[in-house]
Amino acid sequence: MDTKTVLITGATSGIGRATAELLAKNGFNLVLCGRRSERLDQLKTDLGKEAKIHTLKFDVRNRDAVLNAITELPEAFSRIDVLINNAGNAHGLDTIDQGSLDDWDAMLDINVKGLLYMSKAILPQMVDRKSGHIINIGSTAGKEVYPKGNVYCASKHAVDAINQGMRLDLNAHGIRVGAVNPGLVETEFSDVRFKGDSERAKSVYKGFQPLTAPDIADIIHFVITRPYHVNIADLVVMPTDQASSTIVRKVL
Repeated sequence: MDTKTVLITGATSGIGRATAELLAKNGFNLVLCGRRSERLDQLKTDLGKEAKIHTLKFDVRNRDAVLNAITELPEAFSRIDVLINNAGNAHGLDTIDQGSLDDWDAMLDINVKGLLYMSKAILPQMVDRKSGHIINIGSTAGKEVYPKGNVYCASKHAVDAINQGMRLDLNAHGIRVGAVNPGLVETEFSDVRFKGDSERAKSVYKGFQPLTAPDIADIIHFVITRPYHVNIADLVVMPTDQASSTIVRKVL
């Protein structure tokens, strides 16, 4: 059986990194994408002992950079069997009237347009082969809206809609499409959202047991290793202590 090649965006931290680590241990070839050269280089060094690794440095918001990077993949990594659209971000937690235009642009450009650019770059080869698998990393924020979540929730609702639209449009080509939608996962996510305010970021996860990046990586590995006739179309996962975006059982 041929070794599958998986491309992961946002691979240098959090869920992306944990997924890369797990897939490397399980015999996948990996194309790891990110914006930070030092982290990409370290990933290649660390995981290259277990798997074939190729790294790509670009920003998913840059349409030309995305398309060029995929076009220029070396032959050994040019067939992408699984695309994991993981790159995403949240900036700020403000009421709609207090929101930053720059924050809004960043969330819509990365979470929505970046996902579309990556998919557009990879889909032609999947359509030609009549096979492939796309995993879109969404969020429980794409299933409900919470106070001060406005534009971030809108971006993740868009991911939910795109995931469904992809599945409909690509059905005729035999391509699997599914989403994994995590709730509260303790990663660098809150550090980014609160722009380096580490105390505020840590407070998000106090008093309960959140999910971890390896928890989500384990689920992604499960999803992509099902028999090809099985497509996990839309999966929501939360910590046991979380019931919704606003209801979390905390012991303080």
